[in-house]
Amino acid sequence: MDTNDEVLRTRVKTMIVECARLKIQPSELKDDAPLFDKEKGLGLDSIDVLELVVNIEKTFAVQIPDRETGEKVLQTVNTIVEHLKASGAKT
Repeated sequence: MDTNDEVLRTRVKTMIVECARLKIQPSELKDDAPLFDKEKGLGLDSIDVLELVVNIEKTFAVQIPDRETGEKVLQTVNTIVEHLKASGAKT
């Protein structure tokens, strides 16, 4: 993983922790942890999703235009980072 990937990954983790008001440090978030699974992951809810999408679109100048795209992109830190890279996100 190169330095740009690591910086992007850290920014995404920080955004998730802040948007969902999690009581953990961004560094504690695993790259492949499910964001919405309460048992295996973070258990984010629909309000967290809305806030996360708005912040991703505003911060990185990319679009998550519909529910189908959101379901693909907002699975884990890894899937968000891959979407940002594929979309030519402003980093």
